[in-house]
Amino acid sequence: MEYIVSARKYRPTTFDTVVGQAALTTTLKNAVKSGKLAHAYLFCGPRGVGKTTCARIFAKAINCQNPTAEGEACNECESCQSFNEQRSLNIFELDAASNNSVEHIKTLMEQTRIPPQLGRYKVFIIDEVHMLSTAAFNAFLKTLEEPPAHVIFILATTEKHKILPTILSRCQIYDFERMTVRNTIDHLKTVAEKEGIQYEEQALAVIAEKADGGMRDALSIFDQATSFCQGNITYDKVIEDLNVLDAENYFKIIDLSIINNVSDIMVLLNSIINKGFDGGLLIQGLAKHVRNVLMAKDPQTLPLLEVSDQQRERYQEQAKKCETRFLYQALKLMNQCDINYRQSSNKRLLVELTLIEVAQITQPDDGASAGRRPKRLKSLFKHLIQQSQPKSATPQVVAAEAPVSQPYPKNQNTLSTPSPQKTPTDQPAKAPKPTVSTTSMKNIGFSWTKLRQDRSSKVNFSDSLAEMKDGQANDQKFSQEDLELQWMSMCNRMSDNQPQLIGIATRMKNMNPVITEFPQIEVTVENELIKQDMEAIYKSILKTLQLHLRNNQITFTILVSDQKEQTRILSRREQFEEMSKINPAVAKLQQAFDLELA
Repeated sequence: MEYIVSARKYRPTTFDTVVGQAALTTTLKNAVKSGKLAHAYLFCGPRGVGKTTCARIFAKAINCQNPTAEGEACNECESCQSFNEQRSLNIFELDAASNNSVEHIKTLMEQTRIPPQLGRYKVFIIDEVHMLSTAAFNAFLKTLEEPPAHVIFILATTEKHKILPTILSRCQIYDFERMTVRNTIDHLKTVAEKEGIQYEEQALAVIAEKADGGMRDALSIFDQATSFCQGNITYDKVIEDLNVLDAENYFKIIDLSIINNVSDIMVLLNSIINKGFDGGLLIQGLAKHVRNVLMAKDPQTLPLLEVSDQQRERYQEQAKKCETRFLYQALKLMNQCDINYRQSSNKRLLVELTLIEVAQITQPDDGASAGRRPKRLKSLFKHLIQQSQPKSATPQVVAAEAPVSQPYPKNQNTLSTPSPQKTPTDQPAKAPKPTVSTTSMKNIGFSWTKLRQDRSSKVNFSDSLAEMKDGQANDQKFSQEDLELQWMSMCNRMSDNQPQLIGIATRMKNMNPVITEFPQIEVTVENELIKQDMEAIYKSILKTLQLHLRNNQITFTILVSDQKEQTRILSRREQFEEMSKINPAVAKLQQAFDLELA
């Protein structure tokens, strides 16, 4: 006996045997019963969901001489017999993918003039109608709008958006739905029982998910699995045959992530990649798995899981272990990984980092683990410095900690900021010289951008005079770099703490103070208005520089730059005259050719 694939052998022959399109088949049956038939129908939807099959069943029912009360064909009259034996002259099926020219459509239109010899209608089924050319659509348009009374067109397509709107407006449109996993599993069970094949429901669920909503694809995969499993379809054999990543891996990754076991996750990832699976597919599958776990937490969303009953129970068990926050964060991380996967040059590292971050979601904030970034970097450095110094309440500790608030020191003596705490009466008024900590930070470096972002060492500009105590400033040396650093720091404090000084502070950031003769400082401004604004806060500027540069002998001078003479722009004639003076040949050329300036 000749072997026939399941997709053809179990192709539906009646409306009741069509799977997953109940609303659509009910509408077509009611149209047959009432006799209210349109002249054109458009069946659209994804591949393998029954568009052409329903078109054939509908064409057969239309011409049936004795339809049943439910609107089905009787399969006994001469019209039904001729259709079943593929000799019907009333039903024409055209493949538009290979017959898409104007000549083919004109030939088809000529056949519409001939009335049916048996039955009431001539039915033209045009499959893959979106493949017709624009000229063919236009040739078909007039006949489709006003066809003869005995003609019915049934168009089928997978890409409705490619059909001209003028065609769509003349058809009744039926949108076919994708097959659900549950409908596919039930139909595969029926086929397996008819064929006498043993199966595991979980194995059929893998086939249904692989088919991605197409029943024809599901039956083709079913035949493939049947040949591999030799009549006993099991989950393990189907996984091996279809090269599908076992869902057990997803359950393990989530279980390990809950307990923050990064090492075992990395070992499991390595074994998955060694089997030939792509890291991007792993992330996509894991994201789908986490989504299913999230849906399983609420009984209202539980029906959204398109899985077998056994898998649904496993999802419910794991959902009880996982917090909702963990699932949300994991989905966000994996979605970001999926977005960046194509552009990543080291795809495996991206997947590994994503899984590490997922495994650390439930970790306490204060716990120490590999790869966790400290939330308070300054506190960490401060802790290290305190460990390196002997525990003492003397001011040396305060002086050693001063560079921490300014993480870009050039000269430790000149950059350390006096503590705002009051000096005890039993201590000398003069601050002791800071001691160098064992934790070296001189190689960190600094930049103006970082300096503007630094907020830890700010002192209120308006309070600088109040903070300055007798004897705190001395005659220490400072360099041009120290001056520029403290000048920029002063401008930043002015901008942040004194809103009314933002304008002048912004101008001062662009100035370059220079040491003319130590400790004399000069700064040059553009005009008198800026000079007047700076003179209004002259004392505060001077005292601030003396305070932070530790030199009370500093003098500060404001100069106005010399205004350069502006050069007047010459007109075209003046430019020509200047050129003529420099080169008399230009004037001779103008006279020789009688040229005029434009």
